[in-house]
Amino acid sequence: MDAKVESFHTELAPYFTTGFRVLPWRHLSTNDAERFYQVLVSELMLQQTQVSRVIDSYLSWNRRFPDIETLAKAPFRDVLGEWAGLGYSRRAKYLQDIAQALVGASLPMTIEELVAFKGIGVNTAGAILAYYNNLPAVFIETNVRTVLFHHFFEDQESVDDRELYELIGRLIDTKNPRSWYWAIMDYGAYLKRSIRNNSMSRHYTKQSVFEGSDRQLRSYLLKRLIIGPCTEKEALYFVGSKLFIIEGLQKDGMIDYSDGIIVLAK
Repeated sequence: MDAKVESFHTELAPYFTTGFRVLPWRHLSTNDAERFYQVLVSELMLQQTQVSRVIDSYLSWNRRFPDIETLAKAPFRDVLGEWAGLGYSRRAKYLQDIAQALVGASLPMTIEELVAFKGIGVNTAGAILAYYNNLPAVFIETNVRTVLFHHFFEDQESVDDRELYELIGRLIDTKNPRSWYWAIMDYGAYLKRSIRNNSMSRHYTKQSVFEGSDRQLRSYLLKRLIIGPCTEKEALYFVGSKLFIIEGLQKDGMIDYSDGIIVLAK
């Protein structure tokens, strides 16, 4: 293990300097509320979305909604429109709901406080704490898995995340975890050019195809509703007569549905 740890540190080292990616969400504010918002927005955007697709969206989002208060009071139609191209539109709803809950409130400072919000799981909460407060919170995402599998689990299959959590706890730079995770992310992005090893994870699931899926039909209807209200009959046309899609959007708080008229949530 000592040889593997040494190799890991050696290969990781350049990503603190020459291999460091300059990304807009890494230019963090010294103001606590501003920095928290920067990290929150970027982490929810980066869930299952490639960095290259997020950069322009992140910059545009922050021009439109520069802080928690602006996002909280924005019409959901504008929020949803700005989210276009980032997938899983419910995450836009989660983000605005979090902003509304935080107006006038203290910022969440623990994993437990963060996971109380819809859209934030344990790993996203850990990432927020590491990047926002530079705390040595342990979290896992695909780039982290890629790096750790490459260095420590190359001959194994079905690796449990519990093993990774334990390993990260031993490897992490507790004095500056933010920079350490950035280096891991950048190293993982480099490795992914030639290595595809995330299927080694016991928790790995391949994302379903979007084209022709119910997710695509949800997207069609939401894009229509950005224009304005529609009737149930028209909505059913957009979702291929699948009423459960409309019911799911209502359950997610994305739409209001009454008297046969469907509108985006306020």
